[in-house]
Amino acid sequence: MTGLLLPARVRVALAVIALAFGLSACGINNVPTLEEQAKSAWSEVQNQYQRRADLIPNLVETVKGFANQEREVLTQVVEARAKATQVQVDASTVNDPDKFRQFQEAQNQLSGALGRLLVTVERYPELKSNANFLALQSQLEGTENRIAVARRDYIEAVRAYNTEIRTIPGRWIAAVLYPEAKPMETFTATPNSDRPPAVKF
Repeated sequence: MTGLLLPARVRVALAVIALAFGLSACGINNVPTLEEQAKSAWSEVQNQYQRRADLIPNLVETVKGFANQEREVLTQVVEARAKATQVQVDASTVNDPDKFRQFQEAQNQLSGALGRLLVTVERYPELKSNANFLALQSQLEGTENRIAVARRDYIEAVRAYNTEIRTIPGRWIAAVLYPEAKPMETFTATPNSDRPPAVKF
């Protein structure tokens, strides 16, 4: 009978292991796990916006070579890019409604300026057939698609995280073990995005 008894240290270790498995099964790690997934998704959003910002100077130079008289549109794109890259973004941006709104507004302005530039290009058939322009346009379209996917993934990750810290038992777990856990901001639709852009020639 005494051969079946385990030493006290082994029993304590087994109890700790059982407790750890029990706690992990009840969702104690959900809050930090979902937070890290949302932060990772946010990093991908930033990565794709940076990719777009990096393509713009080459696009502007290519268009300028064919359509130098479109200075106003080109200037708007350059200024919007500068503004978008000047917005200071870090991990705290996702928890700060004002910083997040500034980031989104700057990116929306850049999207609008790029849209106006691409509409303007329609007036220049020789530019539309230029290999450099076509390659840049293709890369930009691909990047816009990546941005849309990254934003969608981020929105879903934030939804899961925010739901976890606002519902029980996640709310209780966050209050006790992760008091620094705050709801994250997410993207909203651009004002008037339901209307097609006005095209004037």
